Amino acid sequence: MSTVQGAGVVVTGAGGGIGAALARRFAAEGARVVVNDLDGGRVEALAQEIGGTVVAGDASGIVDAARDALGGTVDVYCANAGLASGGDAFAEEDVWAAAWDVNVMSHVRAARALLPDWLERGSGRFVSTASAAGLLTMIGAAPYSVTKHGAVAFAEWLSLTYRHRGVKVHTICPQGVRTDMLTAAGSAGDLVLAPTAIEPEAVADALFDAMEQDRFLVLPHPEVAGYYRARAKDPDHWLGNMNHLQQKWEGAGA
Repeated sequence: MSTVQGAGVVVTGAGGGIGAALARRFAAEGARVVVNDLDGGRVEALAQEIGGTVVAGDASGIVDAARDALGGTVDVYCANAGLASGGDAFAEEDVWAAAWDVNVMSHVRAARALLPDWLERGSGRFVSTASAAGLLTMIGAAPYSVTKHGAVAFAEWLSLTYRHRGVKVHTICPQGVRTDMLTAAGSAGDLVLAPTAIEPEAVADALFDAMEQDRFLVLPHPEVAGYYRARAKDPDHWLGNMNHLQQKWEGAGA
């Protein structure tokens, strides 16, 4: 893909799953890739495999270090680090706070650090790994669903605010992906996500298709578009169907 040939790319949460697949695909397309994980040891082998550079640490604060590692310029930033937080409205405050910090505020902090340079240059690309839960909501996972809605909303705001100034934004909203996060989803994931789960590499393919077509929404599961339209057309009908799914989950011993 000519648009990323030689580009400086950062992928957070690259220790496995979608992040590792994104890093491999960008490197295969000729990009210079910085891979990030809270534990730098988790991405050492990946960096060696793809000829990339490791910048370890909290994804919220690595932009300056990543920019230095790439020779001064970040062209594409993949805000991929995420936290799978189960629980309902009664989840502890620290669960909600951690989900908000990782799934939303890490994107805000990265954008705040990236935008001055991008706006001055008139180009930059922000990729937000959200979830179909950010469009449709997931049973049994209030903190995750709410904060993924927040991630989608922030990506929308970035796009509508800065697209005329050269900033391109994409938000990835898959359903089930065969990663550790799917395993962490437990019985709700088994019911809703596992039957149509895809490999992380399919998510990377979907992103590159969206980049070529300059599309904001990246839907590795195309059927999500239909669900999203149905939700918007008749919210009460959609909520009723989701409540039936909730009851089915509870009846199965959630």
